Amino acid sequence: MGTPKPSIHRAVVEHLVRQVVYERLGKPMPRVAAAPNPLVVNISARHCHLTQEAVEALFGKGHQLQVHKWLYQDGQFAAKEAITLIGPRSRVISNLRILGPCRNINQIELAYTDAIALGFDIPLRISGDIEGTPGCMLMGPAGFFEMTHGVIRALRHVHMHPDDAAFYGVNKGDAMRLKIGGPCGIALEQMLVRVDPSFKLEVHIDTDEGNACNLRPDTPCELVK
Repeated sequence: MGTPKPSIHRAVVEHLVRQVVYERLGKPMPRVAAAPNPLVVNISARHCHLTQEAVEALFGKGHQLQVHKWLYQDGQFAAKEAITLIGPRSRVISNLRILGPCRNINQIELAYTDAIALGFDIPLRISGDIEGTPGCMLMGPAGFFEMTHGVIRALRHVHMHPDDAAFYGVNKGDAMRLKIGGPCGIALEQMLVRVDPSFKLEVHIDTDEGNACNLRPDTPCELVK
């Protein structure tokens, strides 16, 4: 069995079909169809990012993360490997998924309900901003790895290609609003804008936020400046 390959996301196909239909009908495209790329909103469940050093401590010398599932952003994947997080008073979360590839810092991303269950008081931070955050102990099949810091709730954010940023009229570091429709519709403020030529247009919210609005693949969503 070879490594699974990324597939075309359904939202991309629907976006291209929508554009072709409007062009053939000769009708002006609505804003959602006129956008250069479709808006994808995904729930980012609790997970961790690890250094190669941490991976080897947990899984053995020379161990390399294996792809379980490719994520929407190019080159990013959910690994087959999972670990156990040991929090205060020995409360644990098992089967915590590792996202690859390895990074240069160790970081755990939890929702607030996860942190409450573990007994953590975690800060809301931009990914990568881990100075002064709580630590924890990780357990894998080959051993333990102690994190002195790095447990956060990640600030909700949107990945954008520069073309998307130009379309929405925003810059890196700006904040936007995500309007989520449906019977449990809500608006999420302070959606951090992250811009890079390698990014696809994708919003990341956590499980608390996703559950609050009962987010589904067909739930209408809109980004507003």
